[in-house]
Amino acid sequence: MSDEFNEVNAELEARGFTRMVFELDRIEELLDLLGSPQRAYPSIHLTGTNGKTSTARMIDSLLRAHGVRTGRYTSPHLETVRERISIEGEPIDERRFVEVYREVRPLAELVDAKTGEQLTYFDMTTAMAFAAFADAPVDVAVVEVGLGGAEDSTNVLHAQTCVITPIGLDHTEWLGDTLTDIATAKSGIIHEGATLILALQDEEAAAPILERCLEVGATVAREGSQFGVVHRDLAVGGQLLTLQGLGGIYEDVFLPLHGAHQAQNAAVALAAVEAFLGAGTARTLDGENVRAGFAGTTSPGRLERVRNAPTILLDAAHNPHGMAATVTALEEEFAFRRLVAVVAMLADKDVSGALDLLEPVVDAVVVTRNSSPRAMPPAQLAELAVEVFGEDRVHVEPELPDAIEAAVNLAEEDVDAGISGVGVIITGSVITVADARKLLRR
Repeated sequence: MSDEFNEVNAELEARGFTRMVFELDRIEELLDLLGSPQRAYPSIHLTGTNGKTSTARMIDSLLRAHGVRTGRYTSPHLETVRERISIEGEPIDERRFVEVYREVRPLAELVDAKTGEQLTYFDMTTAMAFAAFADAPVDVAVVEVGLGGAEDSTNVLHAQTCVITPIGLDHTEWLGDTLTDIATAKSGIIHEGATLILALQDEEAAAPILERCLEVGATVAREGSQFGVVHRDLAVGGQLLTLQGLGGIYEDVFLPLHGAHQAQNAAVALAAVEAFLGAGTARTLDGENVRAGFAGTTSPGRLERVRNAPTILLDAAHNPHGMAATVTALEEEFAFRRLVAVVAMLADKDVSGALDLLEPVVDAVVVTRNSSPRAMPPAQLAELAVEVFGEDRVHVEPELPDAIEAAVNLAEEDVDAGISGVGVIITGSVITVADARKLLRR
């Protein structure tokens, strides 16, 4: 990395990598000073509890397969902040990242001085993404919320195509303790006259979303009614799908990702692209382009295989809702004779709920911590794990590199005929996956 990029990265992080301020006035003022770059292109705006990033990446790939120039903004990142701002499927390069930051910084400092409080790290990367997309220029921006919806910095978009992926209980300290509260917050991305692509939801979550659609005159297309997965077969390296879109049925769609939840994300992504390219109406897409778009999809850190012999998988499940999908995929699509989990989670998550779901599919668990200041201490995590797994199946390693090594040794012990059919899954947080990825990809 260049010295200039490192300097900019440090300046950004000095604003507080995890600091959150839920109000739009300051980001709106900053964007006004920048000339409202977010108005230079149409957008597809995504929220939900799980699946947002994978769905955004599928939408991006589908649009590019149809000749559309895309910008994509997702978070958090795994290896570099540049991943958050992608143009034509590739992270913005270091030189351009520095240039955009230096365009935005003096105006951000004016807003900081006026309000007496610094714009957040997420405010800054959001403004930088919108400015970079306008300058590129892109034909469409695919934008994932950071947290919630109504008061998220990205909700300056007022996108005409929006997506809500499945909603579960997460971030309850900010969004509320019930599905109704969380869905109400997330429904704030639906604006007047928009088209909403709505993944299958519990009725408790669906009700406030549909109410919001009525209030603002939005059109809604619901999974299970207007679109969905017709059929899925397991395939080498992924799955083969038949998808019902808004405009037609698409057969023989290979998706190089694992799990029924990724098939659901694919159906949602397809409907969003149909709605966007059809200007809100159901448009049948070219089948070859659809197949090419899905075949080119990647989603790092989502049941991502990073090593063989033994198999090492990385998965960013960080709440019970996400862990349930991961466990189902492990049961359906992997034939491990012995599987060991490395788990590091943030202290504000439902750790016990996630461990309960993981327990039936792993033989042992190695608890550790990731690099986040919000990480649960390994000793505390071990206490919760022992309640679920029993003392004999729980191992503690304070440092992640040692935890991975211990898990590999545990996976390989007492296994006849070599190491075929044994594996390690590293999970519990996006940050855990990011840390492990850096270690394992060196």
